[in-house]
Amino acid sequence: MNWNHFKSKLLLKYALSYILIFLIPLTGVTIFVYESAVKGLRFEIEQSNINQLNQVKFTIDARMTELQEISGRIAYDKYLTPYMVRHPYYSLEAIQALANYKANNSIIEDLFLYFHNDSIIYSYRGLTNLNVVFDTLYQFEHWKREDLIRALNETKQPLMRPAENVTVYSRKDSMLTLLVPIKPNDPFPYGTVVYLMKESKLTGVMDSILSDFTGSSYIFSQSGEVLTANNHGLALPKEDLSTLSVLEPGIHNLILNGEQHSVVSVKSEQNDWTYMTTMPSHQFFSRVAQVQTLILLVFSVVVITGVLAAFLLAKRQYHPIKDLMEFTKLRNSSAEPFKTHNEWEWIRQTIHDYSTRIDMQEPFVRNQCMLLLLKHGKPDDPEIAQMIANAGLEFPSGRGLYFSVILSWEDAVEDEKSSNERPHLLELLSKVEFPEWGVHISGVEFSAEAQFALIISFPAEGSGSVKNRIEEIIDAIKAMIINHSQQIPSIGVGNVYPDLAQLNQSFIEAATALEHRMIGSNHVTYFELLTELTSPDAEGFWIPKKSMLKLEQSLKQGNESVTIQMITHNMNTIKEEPLPLQLLRCICFDLLNSLLRTASELGMNRVFANISAYTSFETLEELEDKLLFLATEICQQVERNQETNQSTLIDDIVIYVNQQFADYTLSLEHVALKYSISTSYLSRSFKEKTSYNFSQYIWLRRVDEVIRLLESTSAPLKEIIEQVGYLDAPNFIRKFKKETGYTPGQYRKLHATKALKK
Repeated sequence: MNWNHFKSKLLLKYALSYILIFLIPLTGVTIFVYESAVKGLRFEIEQSNINQLNQVKFTIDARMTELQEISGRIAYDKYLTPYMVRHPYYSLEAIQALANYKANNSIIEDLFLYFHNDSIIYSYRGLTNLNVVFDTLYQFEHWKREDLIRALNETKQPLMRPAENVTVYSRKDSMLTLLVPIKPNDPFPYGTVVYLMKESKLTGVMDSILSDFTGSSYIFSQSGEVLTANNHGLALPKEDLSTLSVLEPGIHNLILNGEQHSVVSVKSEQNDWTYMTTMPSHQFFSRVAQVQTLILLVFSVVVITGVLAAFLLAKRQYHPIKDLMEFTKLRNSSAEPFKTHNEWEWIRQTIHDYSTRIDMQEPFVRNQCMLLLLKHGKPDDPEIAQMIANAGLEFPSGRGLYFSVILSWEDAVEDEKSSNERPHLLELLSKVEFPEWGVHISGVEFSAEAQFALIISFPAEGSGSVKNRIEEIIDAIKAMIINHSQQIPSIGVGNVYPDLAQLNQSFIEAATALEHRMIGSNHVTYFELLTELTSPDAEGFWIPKKSMLKLEQSLKQGNESVTIQMITHNMNTIKEEPLPLQLLRCICFDLLNSLLRTASELGMNRVFANISAYTSFETLEELEDKLLFLATEICQQVERNQETNQSTLIDDIVIYVNQQFADYTLSLEHVALKYSISTSYLSRSFKEKTSYNFSQYIWLRRVDEVIRLLESTSAPLKEIIEQVGYLDAPNFIRKFKKETGYTPGQYRKLHATKALKK
C-alpha cells in the first residue's frame, strides 16, 4: 500500500482534519466523563451503602418484630401459663410449645420462659434451676448472675443486651440477649421471655446484604451502645465508636483511628437502633484510581484507533484524487509530472487542459452527430442522444419542427474567387440563428462532392402557415449566400417533421428534390413540388411520383429504414384502393421496376438471374415480403459499394480499435459515429473482418495486453487493469479466471515459476 507516504500535504491535511474532528470533542467528553465519574462514583457507592443499610435495617427490624410477636403468642398461650408449666401432666405440652416457638425462628439460639420470683426457668429442654442455667449452662463474661436475675424480675420494657462472650459447655460464643416482659406493654408483667442469639447470625445477615462491602458495619442501640460490630480490617477504638454513636443519619466524612473514613448511617424508627458502615477513604479512592486508569486506557485506545481510522478515511478520500491523477497521466503521456504537493491545483489545471481539448473536439463531434441524424435518424443509444442534445441540434424549448436542406454547387463554374469564398460561406452556414423567427440552423459538409447539408429547426407555433415560414427561412438563407458569394447553389428542401428521429426522411426528400432541380425555380426545389409529377392518367390511381422518387433515393443512399418505411407506406396505399386486377398488377410491377432499376444501376446482376422469383406472386402481402427482401439486399449492396469505394474503411477501424482498445469509453456506437456508418453495418463488417464481434474483440485485446503486462512488468494488478481501460477490477478478475482458468495474480505467479525453472 503505497500512497507516497506522507509526501502529500493534502493527504496529511485530510488526516489531521479527521484527527482534530474527533480528538477535540473526544477530549472534552473524556474530561467531562472523568469528572462525572470521580464525583459520581463516591455518591453512587455511598448511596448504594445507604440502600443496603436500609435493607439491613428492614431485615433485622423484621426479625426483632418476629421475636416480639413470639413473646406475645407465648403470653397468651394456654399451655404456657404458670399453672400449666408447673402441672405434672401438662408441663410436657408446655415444653413442647416452647420448642415449637424456638424452631420457628432461625436466629434464636435458645429460648427461656421465666416467671417472676421463681427459682425455676423453662426452656424447650425442660425446667431447670435458675442458678444452674446461668452458672453452668450459660456463663456471661460481663453479666453477673445477680444482675441477670434482677433484670429478669424487674424488666418492664424489651431490653437488648450488647453482644458479649458467653461460655456454653466450655465453648465461647459471642451472643446477644433479648429480654421481653410478658405480657408485652403490660405495666405489671408477670414474667420474661429470654432470647439468646449468636452475634454471627446477625452479622451474617448484614454481610449477605452488604455483599462485597470492604469496610466495617455496626448496630448501635438507642442509648449508643454497640450491640454488634462486624470489622473487615482493624477495629475502631472506643473513642471513635463514641463519636459514631451520636452521628445523625446520612453520609459523613470523618477521621477515625487517624485515617479518613466515609461513614453512612441510617436509623430505625421501630426500635431507635442506628445501623452504620465505615469505609477507609483510601479504599474509596483506589476505586477512583481504577476508574481513572480505565478511562485513560479507553481514551488511549480510542485515540490510537481514531488516528488509524483518520488515516484510513483520509486515504479513502484522497484515493479518488490519486486515481484521477494517475488515470489522467495514463491517458495523457505528455502530461507534466507532478512536482508539487498541491494536487487540487494540478487537477484544476488538468481539467482546464481537458476542457480546452473538448472545446477543440466539439465541432467534430457536432458534425458527426449531424451526419448520423441525416443518414440514420436519432439513435436509441442514450449516450449519443445526449451528445446530440448537447450539440444543440434539438429544438431548445417547446415543440419544434425539423427539416433538411441540401446545397449543391455541382452545376456551378469553379474559379479561384469562388473557391476562396466557399469555405468562409460554409463556416457561416455551419451555425446560424434567426432570433426573430426562433430558427436554428446547423450545417455540415456532406460526403458527396460540392454538397452541404443543413438541419433547420423552428417553433411549431408561429404566425403564418408552415409552408410560408419555410419559404421565408429559405429566402433568408439565399440572401445570406448572395451576400457572401457570387455563386448561388442549387437548393433541395425536404418535408417538415415534428420529430428529430425523422430527419433522415427529410434528408432523403431533400436529396430527391435536388435530383429534380430542373422543375424548381430560383435555384430552389421543394420536395412538395414533386406532387405535380402525377401519372399519365390523371383520372386513375397511381403511386404518387414523389413517393417513388423518395423510395429510389433512399435505395441509392442505402438507407434501409427509410426504404422499408416507403415500401410499407406504398403497399398500404395500394391495399386501401379498390383497383381492377390488371391495374393493380401494373402498379405493383411499377413498384418492383423501381427496385430492379436501382439494382441494375448498382450492378446487382444476380437479382436478374432469378427475376422470376420476384415477378411471380399471388397476394400483395407476398409481393411486399419480396420487395422488402430485395430492398434489404439493395441497401446492403450500397453499403458494400461504399466499402469498395473506401476499401480501407474497416481496416482503418480495426487499426483504430487496436490503438484505442484501452479507452474505457470505446464502444460500437462511438466508432460508428466516428466513421459515419450504421452500428449494424459496422457490427456485421467488423465480425466478417476479425471473426469476432466488437465487444469480444475488445475483451480479447485487453486480456492479451494484461497478460503481456503481467509477464513483463511488476506493476500492481489494479493499475494494469485500469491501464487497459477496465474500471471494474473484480468483474475483470472474474472474467479473466473464466477465460484462462487463473486469476491475474495466480497467472503472474505461475509465469514467474516457469521463468525460474527455465
